[in-house]
Amino acid sequence: MTLSPLDEAGIAQAVEDAKAAFSGASSLEELKEARLSHSGDKAPITHANMQIRNLDKADKPVAGKLMGAARKAIGEALAAATERLEAADQARVLREERVDVTVPTRRNPIGARHPLPVLMEDVADLFVAMGWEIAEGPEIENEWFNFDSLNFGPDHPARQMQDTFYIDSVQRVGFESTQKVADTEGLVLRTHTSPVQSRVMLDRGEPPIYIVCPGKVFRTDALDATHTPVFHQIEGLAVDKGLTMEHLKGALDHFAKGMFGPEAKTRLRPSFFPFTEPSAEMDLWFPQKKGGPGWIEWGGCGMVNPEVLRNAGIDPAVYTGFAFGMGIERTLMLRNSIDDMRDMVEGDVRFSTQFATTGRGN
Repeated sequence: MTLSPLDEAGIAQAVEDAKAAFSGASSLEELKEARLSHSGDKAPITHANMQIRNLDKADKPVAGKLMGAARKAIGEALAAATERLEAADQARVLREERVDVTVPTRRNPIGARHPLPVLMEDVADLFVAMGWEIAEGPEIENEWFNFDSLNFGPDHPARQMQDTFYIDSVQRVGFESTQKVADTEGLVLRTHTSPVQSRVMLDRGEPPIYIVCPGKVFRTDALDATHTPVFHQIEGLAVDKGLTMEHLKGALDHFAKGMFGPEAKTRLRPSFFPFTEPSAEMDLWFPQKKGGPGWIEWGGCGMVNPEVLRNAGIDPAVYTGFAFGMGIERTLMLRNSIDDMRDMVEGDVRFSTQFATTGRGN
């Protein structure tokens, strides 16, 4: 049907038809079809508007006024219908996609941090609070740092293959092909973190030095309930003027209280280590010990051997020092009554979650 731009009744009917179609649409898709039918390129009202250019000059103002009012009315009706249907669609989406947060759900476990690094961080925090520094070094170590600088003699049993992993070859990656480093003589997997102390003393040159060295170490032990070939240590070193065994004992007692509670304390028993003189085995008074409170071996300590200070270029006539070290695994086993060290290395997340460390560091 062709609609004249001067047909006032026809134009009014076209507007009413459009309004009825828009108001009758029950979805945005239906509204789109109604819009194309009543205001699209093929709609009667659009054709009528295009015919204005063919009218006599005197009729154009009348037709323009009629068509302008009609198109405005249709546009307003379309906007109102669009707003209504969009609001209804949003309400439907909210209703259909709503989530009841009170409904119990199956949650995927988030895992947990392993208690060993958490414990090492706790130890580091304790000494940093005392004003000490954290020092680290390489795990593949030069034999001189691992043994000679610490006063281990050439025939010391710790150098033997049954205790130490020696490096046959090292692969250097980053070239066109993987190349073996020719000179690997004298390289070992470090057997303790003490070489870090030698490195720090050589780098610093002049004391005072107060450091703790946490890290991974390696021994040729078979994995069983009380041994593992890869374990963790934390060692402490203090070098300054006038340090004595009394200062060592005070540091150890403070450390013990920080790890095992206010009732913990330490005692020293004479012993021998190449890198300390005098040397002592350190026992811990452990109130939570199985079978009742008692003494239990915790680590080794002593005054830094003057030869070790000389190897690092420090004059033992001016400076003295003390050192101590203990295993992190043993500390964890004592604190938490763990009987089998293999539980720490099997990777079962249930072992870590029991220590309530899931939120640490996240």
